[in-house]
Amino acid sequence: MKRRLILILLLFVLLTGCNNDPKASESNKNASTEGSTSETIIYESENGPIEVPADPQRVVVLSSFAGNVLALDVNLVGVDSWAKMNPQWEDELSAVEEVTDESLEKIIELEPDLIIGLSNINNLDKLNEIAPTVTFTYGAVDYLTQHLEIGKLLNKEEEANNWVTDFKQRAQEAGDKIRAEIGEDTTVSVIESYDKQLYVYGDNWGRGTEILYQEMDLKMPEKVVDAAQEAGYYALSAEVLPEFVGDYMIFSKFDEMDNSFTETETYKNIPAVANDRVFTVNGYEFYFNDPLTLDYQLQFFKDAFLGE
Repeated sequence: MKRRLILILLLFVLLTGCNNDPKASESNKNASTEGSTSETIIYESENGPIEVPADPQRVVVLSSFAGNVLALDVNLVGVDSWAKMNPQWEDELSAVEEVTDESLEKIIELEPDLIIGLSNINNLDKLNEIAPTVTFTYGAVDYLTQHLEIGKLLNKEEEANNWVTDFKQRAQEAGDKIRAEIGEDTTVSVIESYDKQLYVYGDNWGRGTEILYQEMDLKMPEKVVDAAQEAGYYALSAEVLPEFVGDYMIFSKFDEMDNSFTETETYKNIPAVANDRVFTVNGYEFYFNDPLTLDYQLQFFKDAFLGE
């Protein structure tokens, strides 16, 4: 019994001595630091550096960027209502919760390791307590740079960069073919009907505008340039709509909204309408400018203008 007690005491001294060894302590510290570094990265956000997961597993998107996250094959657990309403994403988001910046309890239950939203979201401090929260100001950078930034945030910059390079090439090649088909000076307008209001868009407000005007280099009517280009969009009445419609019109339509203006003589007499040069799209599918939506829009335009 006495011999066993002595052995136990000796073992205790040896273990204590190892733990107090400065080299051993430093080695353990370095191992811990290396583990932490491999699990997180520092993202340089608009509001300064923020530590985020290097391989996020449970992402909540509160506005605009669900398609960017989906395109980079990162798991979503919560998204905004507009993402949930997109028919193109019905399968991918079927098991994903719909959330807002006010549904804090639901977000807590989702146990996110990263939250993404626009800079005007509410409860930013409370969201940061749940998980690292990164926000972007809409339009602060161009739409492709925005995807690259989300690629950096998700530690998938190479994948994002590869997609951007490929997309630009495909869109510009399609633009060359379309201009050759319809004419270099032919104009195109993007019109949307939403909640009893009509809008016309510039070259950076979703709805396919980035592809048509920035990548394909199609022309917008001068009236649209003057009214919508600086702000990104312009609200107008059905009575003055003919003044803003170009040789072709992309009509972003929401079926549940009041679209009775399309039955009026004013609308039917617009040359683009009379000449069957109106391409109607589902507003929910065309709303954003993320990679998934852009690829869908590009294929739509190729089909519409070229019959591809």
